[in-house]
Amino acid sequence: MTTIPPLDLTEQYRTIEADVSTAVLEVLASGRYINGPIVEAFAQDFGRYIGSDECVACNSGTDALYLALRALNIGPGDEVITSPFTFIATAEMISAVGATPIFIDIDLDGLNFNIDQLAAAITPRTKAIMPVHLFGRPVDMERLMAVADHHGVPVIEDCAQSTGATWGDRKTGSIGQIGCFSFFPTKNLGGCGDGGAMTTNDPEIAATARMLREHGSRTRYYHEAIGVNSRLDAVQAAILQIKLRYLDGWNAGRHAVAERYQALLGAVPGIVLPSSPAGGGSVWNQYTIRIESPAEKGGEWRDRVRQFLMDQGIISMIYYPVPLHLQTVYASLGQGPGSFPNTELAAHQVLSLPMYPELSVEAQERVAHGLKDALATL
Repeated sequence: MTTIPPLDLTEQYRTIEADVSTAVLEVLASGRYINGPIVEAFAQDFGRYIGSDECVACNSGTDALYLALRALNIGPGDEVITSPFTFIATAEMISAVGATPIFIDIDLDGLNFNIDQLAAAITPRTKAIMPVHLFGRPVDMERLMAVADHHGVPVIEDCAQSTGATWGDRKTGSIGQIGCFSFFPTKNLGGCGDGGAMTTNDPEIAATARMLREHGSRTRYYHEAIGVNSRLDAVQAAILQIKLRYLDGWNAGRHAVAERYQALLGAVPGIVLPSSPAGGGSVWNQYTIRIESPAEKGGEWRDRVRQFLMDQGIISMIYYPVPLHLQTVYASLGQGPGSFPNTELAAHQVLSLPMYPELSVEAQERVAHGLKDALATL
């Protein structure tokens, strides 16, 4: 029985193998491995793609968030509003600069935070709002920016999973004051290792971020702030520059895969399908359904369904089984079970099915049949 993985990068690599090999060998022969013209060329190309005047390349999406917060001078005593249903890095970097993450519950329709709750969460200590474009589905940035602008609070977009996604005619990462991107291999634009970038239209923010990523230095050996070492290496930049040319095509492939899933699973009871936002264009970093849990099936129903699929060689993923407010590291916030009911329900129901542009129709049909069998027989 052939295994269907959640992601397969090998076919993608085969399409660009010759170009990547040439580009990497050129970097190795150049002797310019840190910063240099290749990194700067990629940063300029990526900024143009996103639609931002400035792009600061760094060594991870996590560091992009850190640099963004530092560039806005956010620190101890400050608050940043974000979602409790995301990867730990989002809140972790808020804590890393000494600020406090303020969570608001998600909207079950899109699994992004509920903008209806945003205004009430803003206090005099609120120094930024950090929406997460989860699973490649953009937050309603028109509504969010209206609230943020009314209160004079800057917006840092966490675009780790949304490279190429749009709201209206603008790409995520170009709408708020800052956009933060990850080039981790599983992302829509993924490297062959870690990498990240921060985009902005504010040259002062960009200059500060560049200074901070170089140990707080604008001029070598002269340091004006406590910074970090966060540079994108030239090999990754060369690979990403090649992949950027293919990104729109790969995102279109993901959209086609998502549309097939919608058709295959639309009539299956017990499954809530992800929706495409009106006004926004998702890039489907994940195709995440919710498995509704009948009372008689118990609280581990989703996990039983996942195991059933696994036994058939279909590997799915759970993002994220424990919401951030229930993580041990955030126990001090005092937000126990029941604090964010939609988030907690989603954590027990979400299941991300295999998703990549090259996923075959036959593989998707097998996934759909496996789900139907699981729901009918367990």
